[in-house]
Amino acid sequence: MRVTLDGQAVFDDQELALVVGSASRAALERSVAGLDGVLSIDLGARSRRLRQTGALHAAGRAALSARLDAITAFLDGQTHTLTTAEGRTYCNVRMDSFQLLRERAGGPGIVVEYEIAYTQLGE
Repeated sequence: MRVTLDGQAVFDDQELALVVGSASRAALERSVAGLDGVLSIDLGARSRRLRQTGALHAAGRAALSARLDAITAFLDGQTHTLTTAEGRTYCNVRMDSFQLLRERAGGPGIVVEYEIAYTQLGE
């Protein structure tokens, strides 16, 4: 299985790593005069951060440009579904940034290392 974003396999699986931040909840706590303890109101789950690093392989500049355009199209402020090679699905994921880190020659083509920051807005 491949890593996909909205069902599209825009990433190479080699050298790909996904670091998922911990989930959290928010609560509102209030004290009331005359009562022991506190009133706790659960405000629900909050967002969490995901960071993906990897490398894109392309035969030439034109192919690399097409791959980069396909990925940057997801920087649209909308939520997407990220599925890992292991089958784990992260819904409601917004791509916040896509950075190219380093470019190098890789066999007959070009290899570009990248980092993507996501925010998962809810389960």
